[in-house]
Parts: sequence; structure tokens; C-alpha cells
Amino acid sequence: MAVQAVPTKGNLMNAKKSLALARNGYELLDRKRNILIREMMTLIDHANEIQAQIDDAYEEAYFALQTANISNGFCEDISNAVPVEDGLHLDSRSVMGVEIPILTIDESENYTYLHYGTRTTNSAVDKTFILFNKVKILTVELAEIENSVYRLADSIKKTQKRANALKNIMIPRFEETVKFITDALDEKDREEFSRLKVIKRNKLREQGEE
Repeated sequence: MAVQAVPTKGNLMNAKKSLALARNGYELLDRKRNILIREMMTLIDHANEIQAQIDDAYEEAYFALQTANISNGFCEDISNAVPVEDGLHLDSRSVMGVEIPILTIDESENYTYLHYGTRTTNSAVDKTFILFNKVKILTVELAEIENSVYRLADSIKKTQKRANALKNIMIPRFEETVKFITDALDEKDREEFSRLKVIKRNKLREQGEE
């Protein structure tokens, strides 16, 4: 049991103020948690959609690669002509104080046109390149969403922990303190009232005897 404060009107005011702040803090944390949960569930639904697209895109891309290998021979030399991806950019947005990543690919520089000669290749290679480029874009999008979900889930866990601490520990403690001080002050007022009645009765008795 927490140590009770000295039952004074000043401490009662402070305890009531702390109780109001704790209740307000709990409401804000509960609202934040609900917003984060809604945001996370929306992203999870989107992630499921992207994952399904990626599965289909990988299947289609690898089938196209097999076709290209058959019609053009092994495509390792051709693949070496494709530059390493370095157009990935990281930014962020804030959702209730949680930093959510934003990943983008700069496709304005050499990422959407062909990087190999067309004299010794055919349309199967072109199709393979286009399909794997689609896989790359979807993978970046999924990575952004999954990282966002992880950060939101971590923040939800921390927010829930703080909200539970306020609801189950701090608020009951302040309520107990307010009740203790209020009861003590009420008892003191009753004693003071009784004491004044006794004094008044004694004075009236003394006046009657005179």
C-alpha cells in the first residue's frame, strides 16, 4: 500500500490535479493506441495484397527467365549489363509520433529502359527484364509496409504498457489518496463542529448560571 499524503487541503488539490492528469493521459494513450492499431491493420491488409502480387510476379518472372535462357542461352552476361540498383531513397512520415519509413525508387535514371544490346537478344530477354523490374518495385513496397507494421506494433506495445500502468496503478493510487484525504478532512470537520457545539453549550450554561 502506498504511503498516504498528509491530509491537508493543499495535498487534496494536488492529488485531484494528478488524478485528472492521469485520467487525461490514459484517454490520450488509449486514443493513440486505437489510431495506431487502425493504421497497422490497414497496412497489414495492404501487405497481404502486395505479397500475393509478388508471388505471382516472381513466378511469372522466373518462367520468363527460363524461356530467355532457352532461346538466348544462359543470360548471365546479359544480366551483368544491368546496373546495380542505387536509386533507393528513404524518407519518413509520422503517425502519432511513430516514424514510418517511405521508400521510393528513382526510375528517372536508367531504371526503366534496357541496358543491353538488342542485336544478340530477343523479346524474351526484354520481357524478363521488365518482369524482374516489377518484382523489384513490389519488393521495395512490401519492405516499406513490413517495416512500418513492425514499428507500429512496437509502439502499440509500449503505448499499451503505459496505458495499463496509468489505468491499473496510477489512477487507483490517486483515487485512493483523494479518498483518504477527503475522508480525513471530513472527519476533522466533524470533530471541529462537535467541539464548537460543546463550547457553545458550555457558554450558554455559564450564562444561565450567572
